Amino acid sequence: MTHKSLASGLLLAAGMLFLTTDAMAATTPQPKIVVIDRSTVMRLSKVGQDIVRQINAYTTQAESDLKAKGQALQRDGAAFRQQSAILSNDLKNQKLRALEARSAALKDEVQKRQTLIQGGFIKARGQVEQALGPILQGIMAERGANLMLDRNSVVLGTVDVDVTQLAVQRLNQKMPTIKVELVAPPPGMLQQAQQQQPQQ
Repeated sequence: MTHKSLASGLLLAAGMLFLTTDAMAATTPQPKIVVIDRSTVMRLSKVGQDIVRQINAYTTQAESDLKAKGQALQRDGAAFRQQSAILSNDLKNQKLRALEARSAALKDEVQKRQTLIQGGFIKARGQVEQALGPILQGIMAERGANLMLDRNSVVLGTVDVDVTQLAVQRLNQKMPTIKVELVAPPPGMLQQAQQQQPQQ
């Protein structure tokens, strides 16, 4: 093989590599990004505020309902401590077991109420997320975007591509309220709900 044919072969290979790289670049779409802060959507939207209002009302009602039982248990416990010196051992043990059983039942009732409230929060949030999905897809289509990032993932940007306020406006139109139902949370979701539940 001559130097001339070797040089021609190398030029041909380099040209093919250049054309292949250009063709690959032409078929790979350029990223068009929009950004959203989903926690802000939940916090600022009418439906998100409605969920918080209902969760707070359920919590206040549960505290009110259980407060009377807790106070009665404390009164009975104080009365037992005063009477324990004059009670027979059998009667003392019987009253103590009854107080302990009432205390355990009250703790169980508190836990059950908290679990139902958290389950209601999880269910309502899921329904909002389902309503939000098509809204976000529509916004992406309008903006010609092919990638949506969470606002917390963006470190620095030079263009305002945040669509959070637009998503809030459209969610307010589509779903201004929702009924939070007291339900048991799906298995494994209780811990996640405790991390997401709004501060009261």
